[in-house]
Amino acid sequence: MKVLVIGSGGREHCLAWKLKESKLVDKLYIAPGNAGTSLIGENVDINPQDLEGLVKFAENSKIDLTVAGPEAPLVGGIVDRFESKGLKIFGPKRDLALLEGSKVYAKKIMRKFGIPTADFEVFSQPDLAKDYVRSKRFPLVIKADGLAAGKGAIVCKNREEAYSAIDLIMTEKKFGSAGENIVIEDFLSGEEASVLVFTDGETIFPLVPSQDHKQVFDEDRGPNTGGMGAYAPAPVVNDVVFRKITEEIFEPLIRGLKKEGKVYKGMLYAGLMIKDNQPYVLEFNVRFGDPETQVILPKLRSDLLEVMLKTIGEDLAEVNLVWDERFCLCVVLASGGYPGKYEKGKVIKGLEKVEGLRDLFLFHAGTKRRDGEFITAGGRVLNVVGLAEGLIETQVKVYEAIKNIYFEGIHYRKDIGNKALKYL
Repeated sequence: MKVLVIGSGGREHCLAWKLKESKLVDKLYIAPGNAGTSLIGENVDINPQDLEGLVKFAENSKIDLTVAGPEAPLVGGIVDRFESKGLKIFGPKRDLALLEGSKVYAKKIMRKFGIPTADFEVFSQPDLAKDYVRSKRFPLVIKADGLAAGKGAIVCKNREEAYSAIDLIMTEKKFGSAGENIVIEDFLSGEEASVLVFTDGETIFPLVPSQDHKQVFDEDRGPNTGGMGAYAPAPVVNDVVFRKITEEIFEPLIRGLKKEGKVYKGMLYAGLMIKDNQPYVLEFNVRFGDPETQVILPKLRSDLLEVMLKTIGEDLAEVNLVWDERFCLCVVLASGGYPGKYEKGKVIKGLEKVEGLRDLFLFHAGTKRRDGEFITAGGRVLNVVGLAEGLIETQVKVYEAIKNIYFEGIHYRKDIGNKALKYL
């Protein structure tokens, strides 16, 4: 089979790597890919948001399956376009991709189906939003309605911060048209976790729970990023919590949508807050998480391509997922200054010292090749991922490997996985 992966980050490198393992794959393309994906497949210079270009490539190259990594093409309706041409693609259609594309839509769906989440109100005018926060207790969370690359949620500790957030999103248009509407919701305390599921609209297969680390600095300090690291499994999601996530979140959502004639097929991701063994939904995403994918797929022993094909064919009940029982941990190596301004073009040294190490993986994100060398080309540059028996052993393995890698301005968190230590 010919397979196309859309995207250029660490998630897409990991997806391509896992799909490449399938005996069914003859040819692998990544659009546009990065320096790492070029080592395992053929990069194609097409922007993920160039939907027409992707459709034409898939038709001309006779692609058997396409997998969209990032959210933008899914929200833009790439699944609808591909299916209208008779092309197989993994992911939900445009109307269901709104679960990620619109915070307003997602929150209203949660309220409609009785899914546990923070109380909220929606605003389209900054003055009315400011009137509302005057009557509220703090902290509050203010979110841009549309896609904002994971940076559109702002935690406000007082009224002044809330006013500033409203102005930033709605008046200054920090996130463009994504900020035409905002959601203001109560702040939820607890511990965050992520749970992803395969679903064909009927069967729901939860994957191993993981925990992302969004803030740029240790101890969850600094601004939010696209994700600085992750680990799996996340012990905060114990058996009781896991059952509640399935029964109180995913099942009501998938069943409720189906009753309305909307069959959700693909990957569905719930960003969760866990407090006193009760999960609450912070957000839904309609694709594989990043960097959660980088710690989930190395643990998956089943054929990812077969699972995706069964999902598309609404035969997911026939699948049996097999897992590696070990811990998996990912640390993101970022450019200095990320998530703000950062420089590109820095030579990356030491990768050859890490490649080939047992149960140690390098998933490229913001990288390119220049004169035979790997150079930085993005905010998040590399994902260093390891598998080992215990959490501490896995941490040591990954951080020891990182000592071999260097580029000017390199930055990474030193505490990925520490939140799980209290459960040991």
